[in-house]
Amino acid sequence: MANSIDIVVPDLGDFENVEIIEVLVAPGDSVAREDGLITLETDKASFDVPAPEGGVIESMTVAIGDTVSTGDVIGRMTVQVSDTVVITPAMAAEPTGETTILAAPAGERRKSGGKQTLVVPDLGDFDEVEVIEVHIAPGDTIAVDDPLVTLETDKAAMDVPAVVAGTVESVLIKVGEKISAGASLAIVDAVADQEPEGAPATAKPAATPQAPAPKAAPDKPAPSAAANTLPKIEEGGFAKAHASPSVRKLARELGVNLVQVKGSGAKNRVLHDDVKAFVKAILTGQAAAPAGGGLPKTPSVDFAKFGEIDVQPLTRIQKISGPRLQASWINVPHVTQHDLADITDLEARRQKLKGPAKERGIGLTPLAFVMKACVAALEEYPKVNASLSDDGTSLVFKKYCHLGFAADTEQGLMVPVIRDADKKDVYEIAKELGELSALAREGRLKADQLQGATFTISSLGGIGGTAFTPIVNAPEVAILGVSRSSMQPVWNGSDFEPRLMLPLSLSYDHRVIDGAQAVRFTTFLGQKLADVESLLQAIP
Repeated sequence: MANSIDIVVPDLGDFENVEIIEVLVAPGDSVAREDGLITLETDKASFDVPAPEGGVIESMTVAIGDTVSTGDVIGRMTVQVSDTVVITPAMAAEPTGETTILAAPAGERRKSGGKQTLVVPDLGDFDEVEVIEVHIAPGDTIAVDDPLVTLETDKAAMDVPAVVAGTVESVLIKVGEKISAGASLAIVDAVADQEPEGAPATAKPAATPQAPAPKAAPDKPAPSAAANTLPKIEEGGFAKAHASPSVRKLARELGVNLVQVKGSGAKNRVLHDDVKAFVKAILTGQAAAPAGGGLPKTPSVDFAKFGEIDVQPLTRIQKISGPRLQASWINVPHVTQHDLADITDLEARRQKLKGPAKERGIGLTPLAFVMKACVAALEEYPKVNASLSDDGTSLVFKKYCHLGFAADTEQGLMVPVIRDADKKDVYEIAKELGELSALAREGRLKADQLQGATFTISSLGGIGGTAFTPIVNAPEVAILGVSRSSMQPVWNGSDFEPRLMLPLSLSYDHRVIDGAQAVRFTTFLGQKLADVESLLQAIP
C-alpha cells in the first residue's frame, strides 16, 4: 500500500545552510531510489540529494536559491510500503468474475484474471480532478504500470498507471471530465499471474497442486545499444515543457526534445500523440530535422511596421562564412585569454627597416612580426597548432605551420593562408602577406590559398579597439586577436615609463587547451615580440 513520507536532507557533514542551485523534480514526477531530487552547492563542490525510496513526488517545499541543512524537510512523496492490494468489499461478494480494482501507484500487482474494473486511487486532498488525457482505447493491450489517464490539479499533473495487464474492453471516462477517488476508469480483460518476480508466494489450497507458473518477464526490456545513439536532449527546456511524466518518459525514449513539439492539449500541453506525430513527421520527411541540437530560435520580427526599411541580400562570402562561424561558436567551448605585449623596441626597429623594405616592394607591417612570433610560440606549444580528431578521442599534431589571417574585404571576411610560415623569415612573410591581401580585396584568391591553416590571426589594430573575442576557426583549436597598440605607463621598478603596448586576445578550444597553457602561450608570445632581434634572424 502507499504511504506518504517526508523527504529530508541527509547528513551534510560540516556544511550548514547549503544553497540549492537546482530542483530536479516537480509534484507528480515518478522517481526511483537514489534519483536526484535537488542539487546543492558548497564552496567546494556541488552534489545531489537522492530520493530515499522509489515513488511519486507529492510536493516540494524548496526552490532554487533557498538554503538547507541536515534534517531539513524539502518535500513529501508517496512510496510503496508493501504489495498489499486494497480491494473493495464488492470484490469478495461478487461471484461473476468481474472485480473492481483500485488503480494504484506503480509497483502493485494483481494475480486474478477475468474482467476487472480499474478505478481512481486515493487522490489525497484533491477532489473533482480534471482528466486532461486518456491514453487507452478499447482493444488496446496494456501492461502493468502503463499509464491509463493523466489527471491535472492546480499544482501538478499525474498519471494513473495500470495495476494489471490485459486487454481494454471499454473506457468509462473522457477528456475534460472531473473525477474523484473511486471513479471507474475502464474495464479490462486481465491476464492472470501478474505477480512480479521475487515476490513472496501466496498461500494456496493443498488439495489442488499446480505446476509452477512460468517465470514472469521483466516489466521493462533491458536497454539496447541503440539507446546510446538517441539525440541529445536540452535539459533546461525539456524540464520546462508542459507535459505529463509519461509523455516525458516517451519523449526521452524516442530522443525527442519536448521544446520542439507543439502541444495540442489543454493549455498547449504536449500529449503522447503530439510526440509520436513529431517523430513520424521527421522520419517521413514531412518536417525538417531539428538543427543545432534543438537550440531556440530568435523571434521573427516585422521591422517594416516600425518604419522604413531596406532589405539587401548577404554576399556570397557572408552566406558561406556565417554558418561556419555559427557552427564553431556552438560546437567549440570558447575561452579568451587577454594579455599585453610590449612592442616598444619592435616598433622602433620596424620604423627603421620599413623604408628599405618598401624599396624592395615589401610592406613591413606589424602583423608580419606578430606572425613570426606566433611561429615561435606554436613550436614551443605544439598543442595550440593541433586539432581534435572527428570522434573527439585524440589530438592530431601537425608537423607543419600554416598561418591564416583574417582579411576584411567588400564581400566579407576571408582568411588567406601563408603556408610553411615556419620556413620563412619576416620579410618573406610580409611580402606574401601583402600579396594575399591584395588578391583577397580583388576577389582573386584560389581555393588552395584559403585552406589548410593550423592557426589564425585576426588583426583589428589598424582600425582600433582594446580587446575582443575572436571565434575559433574550427577545426583549429585557437585564434589570436590583435587590437590597436597604445602608449601606456609601465612600472620599471623605480618609476613609470611610457611603453607601446599591444593588446592580444587568444580564444581557444577548452577541450584541448587549458587556461594555464593559454597564459603560458601569450606570455611566451609577448616575450618574443619584445625580442625583435630574434624575429629578424634569417631562416637557416
